[in-house]
Amino acid sequence: MNILGVSAGFHDAAATVLSSQGDVLFAGHSERYSKHKNDANFCQGLLDDILPYGPEHVAYYERPWAKQLRQLYSGQGIEWNKLTLGQVLKTQLGGWIEPTRVSSYSHHLSHAASGFQTSPFDRATVVVIDAVGEWETITIWGAEYDSTGRAIYKRLWQQNYPHSIGLFYSAVTGRVGLHPLDEEYILMGMAAYGNPGTSELMRMNLVQDEWEIRFKENLHTGLDPKYLEHFSNADLAAGAQDLAEDLILNVMMRARNFKFSNNLVYQGGVALNCSANRRIGNYFENIWIMPCPGDAGSSLGAAALAYGQRVNWTSAFLGHDIPGAYPVNLLLDNLVTTGIVGVASGRAEFGPRALGNRSLLADPRGPDIKDRVNEIKRRQQFRPFAPVILEELVDQYFIMPRGWEHSPYMQSVGHCRSPELYPAIVHHDGTSRVQTVPKDSTSGIRELLEKWYVMTGCPMLLNTSLNIRGEPMVNDRADADRFEALYGVTVCS
Repeated sequence: MNILGVSAGFHDAAATVLSSQGDVLFAGHSERYSKHKNDANFCQGLLDDILPYGPEHVAYYERPWAKQLRQLYSGQGIEWNKLTLGQVLKTQLGGWIEPTRVSSYSHHLSHAASGFQTSPFDRATVVVIDAVGEWETITIWGAEYDSTGRAIYKRLWQQNYPHSIGLFYSAVTGRVGLHPLDEEYILMGMAAYGNPGTSELMRMNLVQDEWEIRFKENLHTGLDPKYLEHFSNADLAAGAQDLAEDLILNVMMRARNFKFSNNLVYQGGVALNCSANRRIGNYFENIWIMPCPGDAGSSLGAAALAYGQRVNWTSAFLGHDIPGAYPVNLLLDNLVTTGIVGVASGRAEFGPRALGNRSLLADPRGPDIKDRVNEIKRRQQFRPFAPVILEELVDQYFIMPRGWEHSPYMQSVGHCRSPELYPAIVHHDGTSRVQTVPKDSTSGIRELLEKWYVMTGCPMLLNTSLNIRGEPMVNDRADADRFEALYGVTVCS
């Protein structure tokens, strides 16, 4: 019996299909098919990719009635068509899938399962930090497998709405003119240009108890547009980043103090903050963040809970397939001649970051490359880019923080040892969000890097998602053709 995990109805809808042996058969985002960024609902294209697997059990990533109760409490009102699981699944699946069994799990438990049951650990401390689930905003779990191999979760601590690190960060995102629950990653990049001194004012004005993570007001409603109006947006971003990091580390310290395990599984949308992630290796020996730690990844978490045991995690390449061999030689030709090339090959990445199958790649050494790529992507010029590098050589080029010697999913930053040689992938603060590709990787990006290194002596490439700001990543070959035509960049398949 294949299991369909569903995360949908609120934002960033996604689906995961697990086999009865725990293999991840498919995992993909609705936005890649509908072309609507952060699409909250299933669309026909996503359903078309799911239907061949014939799922019989559908698992939903949260408790609809509990979510609606919290929304009523917060003044958002009740959406009567989302009050029961049956209503939600009817809306999302539209009769195309008629399961013989349905189940639902709490929002934070689904987050926890998406991390723990894909991790290499038999026992782990699990931390979930997001904006808000049903009521929870932070949870700490002890997770392990029992003698039958079934995953067992023990809740150790929680904080509830409206006290939320994620909502605080989103409130500042809105205050600086960005889109909350979407462009927090831009706020993170902006922080490098500001003075973090505003964090003390934010701490005094907004935080009631740093250890308990309690705020003085409900930041779900955002911040006054005139809040700290005499400071620049960059200073506000730097202050928010600094304060958020301190609060996250308080949660990590609390989690460590339970002494459940020195293995950390970290999930929830806040786990995408790679600048903060560089510091958590000081608290745990081993770290696992699934490459899709936000709500979309909870589609896998719900399916994993229904399955009950360890999931056979192999890679993040789980979405729509563009068949054919990885176009290594075509990519090399374009990199040598133009310095920039797109690739759309194989199965799409599950998660918000391109890892080589739906990527815009470039030579990191060119002095004008960063500006050229930002122009292609219609992004702000201050935005940074990430390097993808042969893992065995990463220490020669980057100072990686403790716990992040292996970083296959771009989940932490490191400091570049020679920023003047690789200006395209070094941010204003000297950091880079590094993606490492191990020797045993079967991905096409590994072969490309090896050949690029032989040709140029450079073991890395700039790697960013194949999309334009405000649009989802390229999904299929038709998307790639459109990208080529509109933006003048060759996309190889």
